[in-house]
Amino acid sequence: MSTTEDPTGQAGISVTEQAAAEALSLLEGEGLDTDIAGLRLYVQQGGCAGLSYGMRFDHEPEEDDTVVEHHNLRVFVDPASMNYIEGSRLAYEGGLQGEGFHVENPNVVSECGCGESFRT
Repeated sequence: MSTTEDPTGQAGISVTEQAAAEALSLLEGEGLDTDIAGLRLYVQQGGCAGLSYGMRFDHEPEEDDTVVEHHNLRVFVDPASMNYIEGSRLAYEGGLQGEGFHVENPNVVSECGCGESFRT
């Protein structure tokens, strides 16, 4: 397992303070230990542009995961997904029309209209 604690986001991925706060609140609501558990960010086949993001909570990282910690939130990324999201930023947007987590990925060459699916 490799661990990255780079607040500049120059390696791995970065997380905004608001996204970390929202995710930590949800983790605690699930009764998970935030010192060990974290948010898994991954890429999967699907969507109209070919790939889409997925997120879920995991009790602990897998052996080959990259573990990034920002604002006390641990984020787990498997090696295959890291190939697609290296350098990305996880943000949280509030509001009436776009509330939720959003991945800002510099590797994307095209996205579908809804922004949930992408191609690199």
